[in-house]
Amino acid sequence: MAQGKRLRKGLEQIDRNKLYGLDDAVKLLKGLQAAKFDETVEIAMNLNIDPRKADQNLRGTVMLPHGTGKSLRVAVFARGERAKEAEAAGADIVGAEDLAEKIQGGTIEFDRCIATPDMMALVGRLGKVLGPRGLMPNPKLGTVTVNVGEAVKAAKGGQVEFRAEKSGIVHAGVGKMSFSEEALLGNVRAFVGAITRAKPTGVKGTYIKKVSLSSSMGPGLKVELTDLSAAS
Repeated sequence: MAQGKRLRKGLEQIDRNKLYGLDDAVKLLKGLQAAKFDETVEIAMNLNIDPRKADQNLRGTVMLPHGTGKSLRVAVFARGERAKEAEAAGADIVGAEDLAEKIQGGTIEFDRCIATPDMMALVGRLGKVLGPRGLMPNPKLGTVTVNVGEAVKAAKGGQVEFRAEKSGIVHAGVGKMSFSEEALLGNVRAFVGAITRAKPTGVKGTYIKKVSLSSSMGPGLKVELTDLSAAS
């Protein structure tokens, strides 16, 4: 029951109505770990946007300076030299029609999908399978590119995709509880900075409404917005 005692002790330190400075939030969050596995540290940002409007859609990628702590499986649609380049960069799966056939049959053994432009006619047929899973290659995300080697290395090295939900909330994993406070702070600031810079042109008034940090199994801590302004 030692785990339960640690969790209860941690919960006693939380004020659900308080806005914590980023440094304090990360320090407190690390002190709340109660799960036996290495939990993911997650950020949730409530934005003043309506993603249903074309000029307020928010989607992109950001490189986390200290990585995600997760081993990402990457699949690449490519042929010839581009396929060799992808393999050399560490892609887990490389193929063309053979890979499309596996995906069509329901075998999806990857977390990120990259394709060269000439392969999109083939990949486009998989939209109904890959689209709902958020795996469809997209030029805006850098996953449709001739530079497949760079794309694979970015995906493996800590690149995170973000996309606003209908309610205007963006969330992502920004590290693991085993990360140092400095690493988590660096990743959070990088993520917030990317969201700030990606502010849609159609947004009026306050852009970032609320920000919270949590672990996979823990409660959320509200973060003071002014403490995040330097990240932009």
